[in-house]
Amino acid sequence: MDRRKEGAGLKAEIIAVGTELLMGETQDTNSSWVGSRFPEIGLEPQWVTIVGDDLTRLTDIVDRAWCRSDVVLTIGGLGPTLDDLTRDAIAKMFGEEITTDPSLAAWLEESFARRGTTPMPKQNLRQAGMIPSAVTVPNPLGTAPSWWIERDGKILVTMPGPPREMMNMWTTEMAPRLKARIPGQAIMSRMFKTIGLSEAAVDEMVGEVYGMDGVEMGVYAKPDGIYVRAISKAATEPLAHKTLMAAEEKIRAALGEYIWGTDEEEPPKRVGDLLKARKYTVAVMESCTGGMLGSAITDISGSSNYFVGGAITYTEASKIAAGVPAETLERFGVYSREVAGAMARAARETFGADCGVSVTGIAGGEDLTAPDGTEIKGGTVFIGVAHPNGVVVEEYRFPSRRALVRNRAVTAALLQLAQVIK
Repeated sequence: MDRRKEGAGLKAEIIAVGTELLMGETQDTNSSWVGSRFPEIGLEPQWVTIVGDDLTRLTDIVDRAWCRSDVVLTIGGLGPTLDDLTRDAIAKMFGEEITTDPSLAAWLEESFARRGTTPMPKQNLRQAGMIPSAVTVPNPLGTAPSWWIERDGKILVTMPGPPREMMNMWTTEMAPRLKARIPGQAIMSRMFKTIGLSEAAVDEMVGEVYGMDGVEMGVYAKPDGIYVRAISKAATEPLAHKTLMAAEEKIRAALGEYIWGTDEEEPPKRVGDLLKARKYTVAVMESCTGGMLGSAITDISGSSNYFVGGAITYTEASKIAAGVPAETLERFGVYSREVAGAMARAARETFGADCGVSVTGIAGGEDLTAPDGTEIKGGTVFIGVAHPNGVVVEEYRFPSRRALVRNRAVTAALLQLAQVIK
């Protein structure tokens, strides 16, 4: 099924199914997540289509994708209700009849029994439907098994819509199967995650890598910083690995300490691991991030072992009530190194934690004036970390867009904490 020209990937596209996606009720994060992983296995993303729960339109979209692409992935529409139409559309497109697979029906009934939900609603038998062209791919995290269809030199697969199920299905099943069927080259990739630089600055700094033979580069703006993806392609894995390592050496030399992580690494997990290793606890006091820092820390399973509490102090009065000296606020202003340090100390003392982390800054686009007359630009954030040996306060300048400032402030706070306690 290798229909590529030399050096090109297989044409691939994604069909995201669901009226809720079209109406904006649910954001289509699945397509971007999967699409960003296509190049790692030799797929060249060509199209992403969002289509509602309408059988005629969905059938037309699936048919068009099948005609023009080598690999088609559908996401969603595999549930038990009558508006879950992905299976029906694929069957109609191939001119095949859906019949109930007895083994799938038995598996579904056992799944419901294990969860203590009996009897199973008859509607769920829709999820046991199969066509002759499809084989089943089990879904251990849900009740919607996927289809794998391989015919006419092409592949069509279905994946569940819930992100947790979809990510697991891709990682454990679909990506390995697809990679095994894409011959002719070894592909390796690495993502480098940076903070503190603009997208244009990162792109300029790694410009030398763009000219490397066998390396594809991409620079992407994300809520928590700028990412750089390097993909190496070669005839053998050792050669691909050698090329990727050469690219990584250049990228690290260019970006240095602006790189905070690689691949799937996330700051909350790194911080949690460090806190557990040091046997430290942490508390937070937040202003412009409005609770997002505490939320990020507690997103990690087991965070109750080290996170002891937090306060959202959005006004001067609330900061004073939480332990920030009124004279510090009056003298230096809310958006200052001194107040950030006082907030971090107050968080540590109030909650009896080993470490206190604070965030204060201007999330909006307006510029403000400090009590001493100094102009403070929109996007300026001060982050303090109080720890057993003192207090560290850093000033950050983020692009002055509210959502971006808040997200990057959270990442910066976590990374600053990690740097202090590592």
